[in-house]
Amino acid sequence: MEEITKPIGELIEQRFKKLDELRSLEIDPYNGRFDPDSTAAELRATYGSVPKENLESDPVNTSVAGRIIAMRDFGKASFAHIQDATDKIQIYLKKDILGDKYSFIKKLDIGDIIGVTGRLFRTKTDELTIEVNDFVFLSKSLRPLPEKWHGLRDIELRYRQRYVDLIVNPEVKDVFAKRSAIIKAMRDFFESHGFIEVETPMMHQIPGGAAAKPFRTHHIALGIDLYLRIAPELYLKRLLVGGYERVFELNKNFRNEGISTKHNPEFTMLEFYMAYKDYNFLMSFTEEIFSYIANRVLGTLKVPYGDTVIDLTPPWPRIPMLDALKQKGVPDEVITDPEKAKEWARSKKLDIPNGSSHAKVLDEIFKEFVEPELMQPTFIIDYPVELSPLAKRKRDNPELVERFELFIASREIANAFSELNDPIDQKERFLKQVEAKKKGDEEAHWMDEDFVRALEYGMPPAAGEGIGIDRMVMLLTNAQSIRDVILFPQLKPEQ
Repeated sequence: MEEITKPIGELIEQRFKKLDELRSLEIDPYNGRFDPDSTAAELRATYGSVPKENLESDPVNTSVAGRIIAMRDFGKASFAHIQDATDKIQIYLKKDILGDKYSFIKKLDIGDIIGVTGRLFRTKTDELTIEVNDFVFLSKSLRPLPEKWHGLRDIELRYRQRYVDLIVNPEVKDVFAKRSAIIKAMRDFFESHGFIEVETPMMHQIPGGAAAKPFRTHHIALGIDLYLRIAPELYLKRLLVGGYERVFELNKNFRNEGISTKHNPEFTMLEFYMAYKDYNFLMSFTEEIFSYIANRVLGTLKVPYGDTVIDLTPPWPRIPMLDALKQKGVPDEVITDPEKAKEWARSKKLDIPNGSSHAKVLDEIFKEFVEPELMQPTFIIDYPVELSPLAKRKRDNPELVERFELFIASREIANAFSELNDPIDQKERFLKQVEAKKKGDEEAHWMDEDFVRALEYGMPPAAGEGIGIDRMVMLLTNAQSIRDVILFPQLKPEQ
């Protein structure tokens, strides 16, 4: 219908001209309500195998609405494909049937949204088609879609103009349909295990629950600064104090950090807490969560990812963090001596600030040398206490805590603890974090006196976990970038 070789500006100008012509003919190019009685997918499912003769002897009248994605003009007849949310279907527009209205076909462009009514039939090539006896303009497209064979390939343009990406790349819609199914399965799983879903504040006076730099805003009426939450943890644990025993929240977190294939400053997290459980129970429970969702959404525990296949079949290895470092050749003296650790890390070209603690250095070494190797599901357990100020100490080694991180496809996908419920220990750890913040650690935890007060009323022993929904969706959709599973990822301003 349009010359692809023409400059985009000229094509847009032609479409504006058609828009004016339609209005001059008192045709509304942005019509109101249209009630299709079928979708393209329903028509294909119901009549896709019905023989031509049956459709002729027992006519089926239908109406559908969708976007024109292809069109061929043969003078007194035209074929087009229209695409709705479910599928696409061919339509046939003929002058003998439409009469004077056929002249309006010249005002149609690829990208226009129309509603059609007509009779189902099969073409000579046996394609299920709607013979249109009437149509109505629903939305005139003023910008041409990307050319059919080249599509929308510019990756940043795809993220920036996701609305176009969804039109011309059907597989993108499939990813987000799968994302929706994953989240529904997650809710169903937790509700079936006696959890209730709750909502806690998005704006915090004291940001807490994770080691991260927050976004800050200002509340005019209260005259105070507030922070977009980095995690819901401290509020969810207040609910355990209040008597709830199984709670979960599926919602957004915000962290003022860099943007990469693994990170978006706004992301979706599941957090859940269970009274009277510990991190050992949670490891088996986590295997159950992932197995349930993979089976329900994909029908298998063998998940293709990149050049490999991730096997989610339980049980998964459980490796103490310090043992994992040793297995990758990190010398014993690095694990036991803070200064040796700094020297060794810097010799490996790691950026280690002067004030870094021993635990922070080991964590950086872990990220560089261990994490990339953790392709199959692996629990890394028993972290240094300094890295986990909200986790319960191990009884047999108080320098470590009962914590695990789950790694799949070389990235952290879940983080869990046996929750610290000793208010005196918690306050002491908060104070150490305050000192670290004074020394320049922007990700150190803040002191939260009200949370300590809540613990002083008594919180039952509990286990809690956070699962990154975006990263889980990446895994189950074979997406290599977090931006492929977020509808509108954060980008630099358009120039």
